[in-house]
Amino acid sequence: MSKITFQKIIKSDRKNVFELATSYKNFQIILPQYFPSIRIISVRENVSIVEEHLRICGRELVMMAKHVINDPITHEIFIIGGDAKGTHITSRYEQLSHTTKLTLEIEWKFKGIMKLFDFFNRHKMASEYSKIIDEFIVIAEI
Repeated sequence: MSKITFQKIIKSDRKNVFELATSYKNFQIILPQYFPSIRIISVRENVSIVEEHLRICGRELVMMAKHVINDPITHEIFIIGGDAKGTHITSRYEQLSHTTKLTLEIEWKFKGIMKLFDFFNRHKMASEYSKIIDEFIVIAEI
């Protein structure tokens, strides 16, 4: 189990950043190198169940995720099935003048062989996830 936290400043207002970040169905289009497949299973009010494929550290994780959106403040992701079952991701969005402060907390949980992968690649995982967020920020600032 690994917990990582990032804080990033995005040169865009919170509403725009939040809309882009919670439009996960578009991740396959805007970040295809990391999200080769996204399939929405169900949507009810502010909760969605989504099948996601995430490429990170040379591996492709297949996950069933529950997204809970509290517009425009938080976006929580609970991995309820697949390679990273039990993982919890919380994104918080804070408006700062003409920018947005994104605080991202990820508590990774892996099973089987992925536990060993996590143990030996903990810093690489943090670095690669930060890189994904940085690429997202470039898109959000356009």
